[in-house]
Amino acid sequence: MNRSTTVAASRSFLDVLKNALNIRQIYVLMAALFVLANARLFYGSLKMQTEHVDLWFHPDRFSAITRGLEAGRWSAPLDDVFIHFDFARSTARGFPFEWIEGNGYSSGGTSLLYPFVLAVGYLGGLTGLDLAHWAAIVACVGTFGTLLGVRRMFRGLPEYASLFGPPTLLAVGALNWTLFSGMEVALFLALWTLCLVVWDDLMTGIDRGYARRSHALLLGVCCAFLVAARPEAAPLVAIFAVWCALGWTKRKNLRAAVWTLVLVGLPGALVVLTHMMTNKLLTGSSSAAGALAKLEMYHPYFTGAQVWDSWLFFFKYQVLRLSDHHFSSLPVVGFLVWPVAALSLVFKETRRYGILLWLSVVIWLALVSLNGQVRWQNERYTMPAVAWLLMACSLGLGATVNWAFTRGRPAWARYTTSAVLAASVVAFVYGQVPRFRDQIWFFGRASRNILEQHVRAGQFLSHSKPPLRRALISDAGAIPFVSDLPAIDLIGLGGYGRLPLAGASRQGVGAAIELLEHVPLRDLPDVMALYPSWWGDFVLWFGRPVHEFPVRGNVICGGSSKVIYAPKWRSLLHSSEPLALLPRSRIADTLDVADVLSERAHQTTWSRPAQGYVGMKLLPDPRDRRVDLWDAGRLISTGMSLDFTLSGLKTDKGQLLIRVAPPKAAVFELSVNNEASLMVSMSASDEWQELRVPLIGLRNPSTFSLRAKEGEAHIYHIFLTEHVP
Repeated sequence: MNRSTTVAASRSFLDVLKNALNIRQIYVLMAALFVLANARLFYGSLKMQTEHVDLWFHPDRFSAITRGLEAGRWSAPLDDVFIHFDFARSTARGFPFEWIEGNGYSSGGTSLLYPFVLAVGYLGGLTGLDLAHWAAIVACVGTFGTLLGVRRMFRGLPEYASLFGPPTLLAVGALNWTLFSGMEVALFLALWTLCLVVWDDLMTGIDRGYARRSHALLLGVCCAFLVAARPEAAPLVAIFAVWCALGWTKRKNLRAAVWTLVLVGLPGALVVLTHMMTNKLLTGSSSAAGALAKLEMYHPYFTGAQVWDSWLFFFKYQVLRLSDHHFSSLPVVGFLVWPVAALSLVFKETRRYGILLWLSVVIWLALVSLNGQVRWQNERYTMPAVAWLLMACSLGLGATVNWAFTRGRPAWARYTTSAVLAASVVAFVYGQVPRFRDQIWFFGRASRNILEQHVRAGQFLSHSKPPLRRALISDAGAIPFVSDLPAIDLIGLGGYGRLPLAGASRQGVGAAIELLEHVPLRDLPDVMALYPSWWGDFVLWFGRPVHEFPVRGNVICGGSSKVIYAPKWRSLLHSSEPLALLPRSRIADTLDVADVLSERAHQTTWSRPAQGYVGMKLLPDPRDRRVDLWDAGRLISTGMSLDFTLSGLKTDKGQLLIRVAPPKAAVFELSVNNEASLMVSMSASDEWQELRVPLIGLRNPSTFSLRAKEGEAHIYHIFLTEHVP
């Protein structure tokens, strides 16, 4: 076959694709088939392994399940999925934005919108574990909608080029894992794609010199839904808004640029601001509980330099983890994704979309790098960036093929381009197949782990006799959802009233336990479901093991066993009372150190923000040595000072009672109202002490500074008392 015949055959083939076939219909069919095929693979793995759990723990169902008369229970590969389920159930019951109805507003959900979408399925009868069916439907519809919207980016290329979209976007197993996991990522990407389509139409109007304000407002509304799906999307909204404004600026229409910027950006900004103000009003912190619990910038013991180093580490980690692991099982091959995605920036036909995608990738990776938990849960936090990167890859492939087969292009360019792209695709597929297969297995195994540990623990609690009142947990998802039992989450992703558990938990176990003193006695948990390894001595001091739920072949759970404890709160109940009060004395004010609420009320600070570590002790109560007394405090080391404010005195004379139990002798300097200084000596003792410091010349309020001169000690409680005539 000569050269002219080859060229004619190539053109004939492309003409068939361009003219003889309806590419749009083929694209829709291909997108649907890829979504359904991948969903079948991942959910099939889930069903296979969760049915194994049913057969293991319920052998009486063996015959029915193996004959297809009964189906195994559904689950999810992440406990966080069930947090969404908790919020969805509360929403369906008329308590929106509550993790558990009756607990009050919670900022612990990662999405404002997704629980409302799930609540539709709950109201439709898909309750209990069947809600996972509805989450699967939402995932499939969201992924399909994303693929339909992605086709818009190929509008500058021949129609056949869009066929690169579906197989490329769904080519990475880890992204599919996250899309079908039951989290909000599929919904989020679908909404982002909707914003893309509306933005593209608006930009077309701006390029032609005419665009309605209603169109800009429509984009703003779509962006508001995007931010409601994931509040972290605010910078992505800024990209859309600024880009449209710059489009008008290039046409020297500053007035249109301003109103476009406002109409596109304001709705999303209002969602963010409303969310922050609501958080501040109802929880005391404008930041969401998830941010307080996970972002390194909120780490109480990190300096600014450590936060920056952590950010750099996690940014590099994401790039290397994706390239070295998730993109390919072969060395180096995974790095090919980045230059192929960069091809979308080379060609004029795809450059605008390529820039948008790359900006989204970089901004998202930068945001996720603030998250100290980015390495866990199969890197699910990074997956939106992976989706945009793969979209850029599909654009790059389509644009490159179009360039190579443009009429008049030399044969060597066509052959070379075809060979390089074919080799790259073959190498990528060869390296991705083992990873894809591993992700399918991982999806099913993780779902099985959650089912056999968290779900079974929840079922155990739901059948307890007599019925339980409230549970203390450290995973805010499946256990309260399955048991339908009121709960308190020690990590703080759930919520209980205004208790700042998320911030306190990062201070240390003791700070989280201190907040339980603010819970009314009738609401204190009467059961605990915790990982022993997460909470140090707390479970030994406060719990009696009742039952245990081990997990076989653990790949996702936070521990090998979830242990059910019967709690013992006696040592906690009288911690806020002084050990010995002199006759005819009254307590004017009390600072409970390491209790973040008490510290906030008394303007408590310590001189080194990266220190002040929280510790706790359980020692015999001097008032009755047959029982123990628990307390938590902050470590004040040499050169540090603890500053606080106390008030409530009726005279200018009083006493400070300082509760300590130092393992070594220490000397502290106490200054009052920046004036007189007193030396406070602490002797080494493994028993509770309350040092008495007489004071005169006090006022309301008075400021105190307790500085460690020699040695160090935990300061647990400070009482200000005065004599009553």
